[in-house]
Amino acid sequence: MDNLLEIVKSINGVIWNYVLIFLLCGTGIYFTFKLKFVQVVKFGESVKLVFGKIKFGKKAGADGMSSFQALATSIAAQVGTGNLAGAATAIAMGGPGAIFWMWVSAFFGMGTIFAEATLAQQYKTVVNGQVTGGPAYYIKNGLKNKKIAKVLSVFFAITIILALGFIGNMVQANSIGSAFKESFGVDARIVGVVVAVLAGVIFIGGVSRIASFTEKIVPVMALLYIIGSLFIIVMNYANILPALKMIVVGAFNPQAIAGGVVGVTIKQAVRYGVARGLFSNEAGMGSTPHAHAVAKVNHPSEQGLVAMMGVFIDTFIILTLTAFVILTTGALDSGETGIILTQTAFANGMGGEFGGIFISVALFFFAFSTIIGWYFFGEANIKFLFGDKGITPYRILVMIFIFLGAGMKVDLVWELADTFNGLMVFPNLLALLALSAGVKKCLDDYNEKKSKNLL
Repeated sequence: MDNLLEIVKSINGVIWNYVLIFLLCGTGIYFTFKLKFVQVVKFGESVKLVFGKIKFGKKAGADGMSSFQALATSIAAQVGTGNLAGAATAIAMGGPGAIFWMWVSAFFGMGTIFAEATLAQQYKTVVNGQVTGGPAYYIKNGLKNKKIAKVLSVFFAITIILALGFIGNMVQANSIGSAFKESFGVDARIVGVVVAVLAGVIFIGGVSRIASFTEKIVPVMALLYIIGSLFIIVMNYANILPALKMIVVGAFNPQAIAGGVVGVTIKQAVRYGVARGLFSNEAGMGSTPHAHAVAKVNHPSEQGLVAMMGVFIDTFIILTLTAFVILTTGALDSGETGIILTQTAFANGMGGEFGGIFISVALFFFAFSTIIGWYFFGEANIKFLFGDKGITPYRILVMIFIFLGAGMKVDLVWELADTFNGLMVFPNLLALLALSAGVKKCLDDYNEKKSKNLL
């Protein structure tokens, strides 16, 4: 088993630290220029579309969900344990400068996710009366070579079901189980049963209940985390500018800053910042388009603009706040990494007991909402492969994996999640690049109709 773990780790090292960094960033840069910096030019419009007309309580059904509900479902998946542990890991391994490169990757990622959401809208379909869509659909129906399209779409569907629906949800459940055992002394297996049952209740309600859950819980959990983080940062206001200096200077000269990680190079700062940022906001990975596909909008590019805000909230707000809490509280000097570093930072900022409870509760909501989002993404691909008859067995299996994951601490499971996450990216990026002309044409059409007040 140890040998297998080392093999998987080596594979992940190549996939995530080298191949995917260049492919994901390269795709983001390509779309940024092809779409004429849509994330800058249309940022104000993106904000207005998301926050200008939020209407809670709209009933989602077979014809899809509201644009905001789709974004909330997308953010539910994006804002997970990676936001608490991702920034901490990036800083611990790549120094504070890694956060700068995390911002850079997110900026270009906004271009990629615009393309994903637009294509998801263009190629969405109806399966047994229910609107659905995602990369498997735009790969199969968009690529000209139908034999290659079929192979790639099936490969994508299988890898995302394994990566997110099964293995990924084990990882999320494990994070919840570990946190509650540490903070409250509750048996992780009991936590697993509770989480599996709660998730099952939402799963059974279908798209209507998933949309209703995410549109309510995502804004609340994000707001509470933002308030808690800002409280700590403001209380340590004297360290805000030094922290910002550590990030900017550390991005280009890691050894020139105090409080940095000894021996860190620029290469490591770039590597860990970009990798953790992309892993957290999921731009280009092919996961969030499943939510954006079922949004009810007037034009495909409209949901593309909405999708950009998901990356912005995930990285530029949540991840950045986590980073500043770590840097302003001096937690980096503890020598910890991952979620323990984040817990240490909040304990320093809020007081040991309360800080630990705050992070445990935040971790529960972040991880649980991710479970719901990832289940939904997997379900879309179950429909693609098997139709409606595969949904009930899939729901049962996901609940079993959640229960098993909560009480397990198996490094191999975590590494396999990274492997399948990486594998599903390749067919998605290939399709994005092959269909890029259609994305550009769609955006041009949107701009033209907007200029004539037709939208």
